[in-house]
Amino acid sequence: MKSFKNKVAAITGAGSGMGRELAIQLAEQECNLALSDVNEAGLAETVQLVKKKNPNISVTSQKLDVSDRSAVFDWASKVAKDHNKINLIFNNAGIAFGSTIEGFESKDFQRVMDINFGGVVNGTQAFLPYLKESGEGHIINTSSVFGIIAVPGTSAYNASKFAVRGFTETLRQELDLTKVKVSATSVHPGGIKTAIAKSSKTNDSVRALGLDPNTAGEKMSAQFITTAERAAKVILKGVKKNSRRVLIGPDAVFVDLMQRLLPTSYQVIIGKLLLKQMR
Repeated sequence: MKSFKNKVAAITGAGSGMGRELAIQLAEQECNLALSDVNEAGLAETVQLVKKKNPNISVTSQKLDVSDRSAVFDWASKVAKDHNKINLIFNNAGIAFGSTIEGFESKDFQRVMDINFGGVVNGTQAFLPYLKESGEGHIINTSSVFGIIAVPGTSAYNASKFAVRGFTETLRQELDLTKVKVSATSVHPGGIKTAIAKSSKTNDSVRALGLDPNTAGEKMSAQFITTAERAAKVILKGVKKNSRRVLIGPDAVFVDLMQRLLPTSYQVIIGKLLLKQMR
């Protein structure tokens, strides 16, 4: 897909952060948009920004919980009906959660998996038939640098993002083998300057790691170096290049290289380094 002009892109988590920037930059490139988010206020603000950026494109929006499978399928059907076709789905919605493995409750772990991984599965399966019908489709699934390496205190988030990576890499191979005109990309952002870490829930169990649950998210956010605007640019460039994996930010590139060179011993290095910075 060398151009987004006159295409139709669906984006989850469009109410803020990377999702909002993707919408704005796609609008600049004359791409029609179907936007969703669980946060109606943020979603409405994104719609206004997009329409201001390009009043000539078609924009629809929908409040959506991506963990609700039937709701995601209903939304995909509505998008196809409203826009007559769908070319891209950005499965971008996600949440963060901090806890030791010993300390989390099953409901908290399941919520992270249902949104971060379940939302990707739901979005992929709901939109894939429409992407195939369009004759030129692409699925973009947001994993994380934490889908490449694991860090202490974020087991649920790590598990969900590793799952997204494996799922998307399998998807890409299946799409290649079946020779349909749809592709897939796994996105691995490093630290992006959005509200996800600051707004994440962290329970008291992380005190065992020497962390303060009240400040852990804020201290992690302080390490983030890449803007959401820059992240969106890199993602869209990766889609045009049909990249299998997109790394966002110098920290993501460094982490990816470290994991390749030190596939197991990185755990000792990264664990101590990250926790030191957050204490």
